[in-house]
Amino acid sequence: MAYKINDSCIGCGACIGACPVGAIKDEGGVCVIDADACIDCGSCAGACPVGAPVPED
Repeated sequence: MAYKINDSCIGCGACIGACPVGAIKDEGGVCVIDADACIDCGSCAGACPVGAPVPED
């Protein structure tokens, strides 16, 4: 199960640097996770100061 970025994203980019597979991109000031590339490691969630990355349902 991949992670997704919820609406609390502030676009700081902390998750981008934390992702070991480069699955996160900045798109217009908010971060977006490529679900096909995400390996479900949770590194992004640990790096985010506002808890925006969450597991997909």
